[in-house]
Amino acid sequence: METDVTNLIGLEIYTDKGYKLGVVDDVMLDTESQSIYGLYVERTNEGLVEDGVAVLVPYRWVRAVGDVILLKRFPAFVSVSTSE
Repeated sequence: METDVTNLIGLEIYTDKGYKLGVVDDVMLDTESQSIYGLYVERTNEGLVEDGVAVLVPYRWVRAVGDVILLKRFPAFVSVSTSE
């Protein structure tokens, strides 16, 4: 899957179940392999991610890129763990 990384910023991301996760705020690159490592989403859907915290979605989870980004997998719910 080849795309210009600047075109990814601002695209909505949807899970494999059709739920909107959020909007791409940044793209993380792997400079050694010259590939996209992940998509950073700052404000996420609180129904999918506890407290709507930011997540980095591994690019290998992306199924398709077009007018939106469709994921081929995403956990049913991501909880925030705090260790003290």
